[in-house]
Amino acid sequence: MGGTGPVQEARLSEARRLNDDVIDRELIRRWLAWGFFWLLFFPTVGVILSTKFTYPEFLGNHPWLTFGRIRPIHVNGVIWGAFSTLFIGLCHYIVPRLCGVRLWNAHWSHGLLWVWNATLALAVILLIAGWNRGWEAGEFPLVNVIVIFLAILVLTMQFLITIKNRRETPLYVSLWYLIAAFIWTDVNLVLLMLGPYHIPGINNAAWHGLFIHYVVGLWITPAGYVLIYFFLPASVRNPIYSHKLSLIGFWSLAFFYPFVGIHHYLYSPIADWAETIAIVSSMMLIIPVWTVLQNFFGTMIGRWQEFGRNLPAKFLIVGSIMYLVGCLQGSLEALRALQQPTHFTDFVISHSHLTVFGTFVVWAIAGAIYVWPRITGSELWSFKLANWGFWLVTLGISAMGLVLSAQGLQQGYMLMAQSEFLETVTAIRPYWWVRTFTGISMDIGMSLVVYTLLKGSLASRSA
Repeated sequence: MGGTGPVQEARLSEARRLNDDVIDRELIRRWLAWGFFWLLFFPTVGVILSTKFTYPEFLGNHPWLTFGRIRPIHVNGVIWGAFSTLFIGLCHYIVPRLCGVRLWNAHWSHGLLWVWNATLALAVILLIAGWNRGWEAGEFPLVNVIVIFLAILVLTMQFLITIKNRRETPLYVSLWYLIAAFIWTDVNLVLLMLGPYHIPGINNAAWHGLFIHYVVGLWITPAGYVLIYFFLPASVRNPIYSHKLSLIGFWSLAFFYPFVGIHHYLYSPIADWAETIAIVSSMMLIIPVWTVLQNFFGTMIGRWQEFGRNLPAKFLIVGSIMYLVGCLQGSLEALRALQQPTHFTDFVISHSHLTVFGTFVVWAIAGAIYVWPRITGSELWSFKLANWGFWLVTLGISAMGLVLSAQGLQQGYMLMAQSEFLETVTAIRPYWWVRTFTGISMDIGMSLVVYTLLKGSLASRSA
């Protein structure tokens, strides 16, 4: 027994060396660096938007800085800029390591990075200029949608061929979700290219409900699962709690999520049977939510004592808690009785922030914290500063979720009591003040984390 320790260590060391040899550090570094830029830029646009709720005239003297122009920049930018850029960069780390081979035609990704960022920058300019295709979360001009579609298609091909060439036959669950996320999104982007101007009448609204939830549920959600299923076991050095649970979560997500989108259009002319299917499917999403959360917290068994100093794990677990709360909100507001007071209020905005930012962007930040020092050969410059960033992000998104939920319910019940709309706006105005400061807290927290990572890599280069 005494000799097995050194032998196992030698095997682990050799496995790490082989895994490190298959990744392109410079490629990953560039994707993540641009991801950091968009991570700071697009949420900052959100703070400007939030300020306009309290001061509508703020930066409102020019048409290109009005609310209707810059809100799509924030929404689409967080999805495709802040989250997706970081996610794609992290995929360039995850896929080769899980497959044991280098990414197929990795040199394509260097060019794709510039194409990706150029189309995001162009989209910002065009949205400011007033180009807008009308679907919420799908406002990008057609030229940008086509470029994003082609980029995702090329990445899909690169990742699928790399997975086909893998050294080990079994597929780890992160690869299951990655394959699904990219294939589903290729199809969903075709819907976005055709939907706004080619589907008539009430069917246009129904298809928009499906599209917006496919973005969240069939791109952002499985992409987030890719990250936490890889980085949580890696960061706490503990095997995933249950592979069977992960498969239950995968197939239940695939089966139930495609039908939930129409729950945005209850009490509409859309057929009642379609609305009811959406409601039932929303309730059934408790299956993937609870299975993945059981897996994540089960993976932490025996590792909680190291939690305080493990920054990636802290972000991942906080994101999991936000996921629980946000998904509970989403399922409850899909019920007809609860949608009546919550629809068209900030309760819905609370749900979207807790899930998209509080869960998936936070998981992407965790992955970046884990990967960045390993690809740059640096140490975290200041754990204390990054930990402050963690707490500012955590407290900011928690307070934002609470405030938006409270003001949404207050406004909803006031409207049901036949209050005038302007009376409800006056009543909830103080909440908007708090909302702005929670956004500032989150932006400062992310800035501290990014600063710490970049400062550490710059210090290692100059050493």
